[in-house]
Amino acid sequence: MQGEWAGELVGPDVWETCRELIPAGSVFAFLAEHREVLFPPGMFADMYPSSNGRPNLPPQVLAATVVLQSLQGLSDFETVQELRCDLRWKAACGLGLYDTAFDPSLLTYFRRRLRHSADPMRIFTKVKEVVAATGVLKARQRRALDSTVLDDAVATQDTVTQIISAIRRVIREVPGAQEVAAEHCRAHDYTDPGKPRIAWDDETARATLVDALVTDALNLLGYLPEQNLGEKAANAVGLLALVAGQDVERAEDSDGRDGRWRIA
Repeated sequence: MQGEWAGELVGPDVWETCRELIPAGSVFAFLAEHREVLFPPGMFADMYPSSNGRPNLPPQVLAATVVLQSLQGLSDFETVQELRCDLRWKAACGLGLYDTAFDPSLLTYFRRRLRHSADPMRIFTKVKEVVAATGVLKARQRRALDSTVLDDAVATQDTVTQIISAIRRVIREVPGAQEVAAEHCRAHDYTDPGKPRIAWDDETARATLVDALVTDALNLLGYLPEQNLGEKAANAVGLLALVAGQDVERAEDSDGRDGRWRIA
């Protein structure tokens, strides 16, 4: 079960001490003021059914973070940097002034739990309800009410993050993989810690990126030199094979032989 989080703020409460620095009427102030109403403690209990204890971080914090991440189109790494360094993000998500946030992988795990839950759109639904009641978000923030924003965070961002991370791991751990990637992988600069720079509100651009990343993963696996791998290298190869196949399928108009892929 989820359990209750007994942690304490690290440093002063940013919303209480720096409220005048947070733009009034902004999405940051909105989340700071309404976060407890949006995401009550029991809202995510079904996502943590284990009897072994509570999650390491309140899911309410992760939910508020995912909303901001979706609105600003940031990678997991970029999102955590904002949460560590930007007072507005700390206020919106309920963190203390000196809180260093969390490892970016927690966002991937949270989105995965959300996607496989009985109500994967619960965050969007609650945001829409409270915004309708308060009217706090107007024209320039209306994208917060578009379910495709959180669809992207829950599906595309999850798949993109996992594939890129797995490719980087193979490049790092497997002898010869760096040379193979340099020659055969074109979808992304895998030395860049950020998210691929595309128009994330463009469905075609997102689909093209996923297709290209899966192609990179398959090329990397297919062109690796035959060799005996140690445990870390073998695990990296196995993980890439898993993530490149678990959430994708051939494109709708593909004959299965032209190497075109989409999110399942």
